Amino acid sequence: MSAKFTSVAAMLLALTASTALAQTKDTLTIDLPNDAATLDPHLQWNTDSYSIYRNIFDNLLTRDVKGEIVPQIAKSWKYLDDKTLEFQIRDDVTFQDGSKLTAEDVAFSINRIIDPKLKSPQLSQFDQIAKAEAVSPTVVKMTTKSPYPALLAQLVKLSIVPKAYVEKVGDQEFNLKPMGSGPYKMANWQKGVQTELEAYGSYWRAKPPFQKVVFRTVPDVSTRIADLKTGKADLVRDVPPDQAESIKNDANSQVLSVPTERIGYLFINAQGGVTKDVRVRQAIAYAIDRKALVEALLEGYGKPVEVLGAEPVFGYTDKIKGYEYNLDKAKELVKAAGAEGATVEFLTSPAYSRATVEAIQQMVNEAGLKVEISSSDQATFLKRRQGDPANAGGLAFGAWSCACQDVDGVIFPLFRTGSIWAKYSNPKFDEAVDKARVILDKNERLKLYEQAYQILKDDVPGMGLYQAYALYGANKKLKWQPTANEAMFVTDMSWQQ
Repeated sequence: MSAKFTSVAAMLLALTASTALAQTKDTLTIDLPNDAATLDPHLQWNTDSYSIYRNIFDNLLTRDVKGEIVPQIAKSWKYLDDKTLEFQIRDDVTFQDGSKLTAEDVAFSINRIIDPKLKSPQLSQFDQIAKAEAVSPTVVKMTTKSPYPALLAQLVKLSIVPKAYVEKVGDQEFNLKPMGSGPYKMANWQKGVQTELEAYGSYWRAKPPFQKVVFRTVPDVSTRIADLKTGKADLVRDVPPDQAESIKNDANSQVLSVPTERIGYLFINAQGGVTKDVRVRQAIAYAIDRKALVEALLEGYGKPVEVLGAEPVFGYTDKIKGYEYNLDKAKELVKAAGAEGATVEFLTSPAYSRATVEAIQQMVNEAGLKVEISSSDQATFLKRRQGDPANAGGLAFGAWSCACQDVDGVIFPLFRTGSIWAKYSNPKFDEAVDKARVILDKNERLKLYEQAYQILKDDVPGMGLYQAYALYGANKKLKWQPTANEAMFVTDMSWQQ
């Protein structure tokens, strides 16, 4: 073989190898525990729903990999005064039907989600907004009812919908056939089976990394993990900690995890049953060994917390310490309250770890109470948990995230008098959190939240147990770094051959 031919052959071989390495995967398959409850981004807010629809829509703002709030549809913003914010809107974005996204669509999206007629479960996250108006094709002016320092953090979750399309098809049809300006457009939704998305070729930011994304509904965790190991799925959500090692030991799979803003917490009813007595609530707090829960049940994929908050959340403090595990103290308080042997109903559902609930039950029983677990479907659980104090149980387990990384979205809805979640009322707490949501000075807000957390510690209407870690199983060829707000943006993923 001549030197010239050898050189050409080597070049061809190198080119072939380079092409092989550059080849991309056409379809990404993701297993979710549940089907989307809705694909209208202004309605339901749950992990499986937004795992899908956040790839169909762009948001007004977003967060970067460091968690900082950065532009998306709004390319910049400024405060005109304490209650008026002006957004400059991008002029190079189109919806998936080719129509141009303008300030009218942004104003419409804001006014739609705050409209009580829509009955959005997200309304409490945006209820400080009074109105929005388009003052030009690229400028939106938003007015709030009062100064609201958590506004930008909440707007990270606001998806922009097309005004003309929504008004044409109506809310019900829009949910079934959503259309946005995001990197992927709806192809097919087989309810209870799977949702198929296709890449939007004219997406303004970058070319989507996969031509097609299939989100499959796979409730059984063992099936999700089997799908991953056999290559039927490329990414699976909600891996139990005790299954992580099995994935790590698989040659073609990897575990991806990240500490999140989500908090595993225990609700304690301060307005009903034996737990109306603060001594009983304090006894329950002393009886729970948070460190043991994390070590025994989370296998390192979690971290005990002192308050109902975590480091990614603004307003979180490490200055207020929680109750140390002290079973003797717990027994003393139960006895002092005359509550020995008293029955405490513990609400839960299959959405939560049964092992965790039973471990808490055992710990509280050891303090001298009689905890009875009441498990129901999630809809019934939520109805009771959000309902009248007399029917809300004495205890309930929860995993809370506002996806806003601000305490205003955590302790305000959980404990503020009048909230559907609160079975508790303390005017001093209300005063602190009310002031904190209208003061723009960060240092003053931190002081107020420290006061609020101290009140919660003393009154114990609930307690933080641990900071949860998001846990995923993925093919080793998938490159992706999960984030603290549990967003599943496919555009942040890539496939390495």
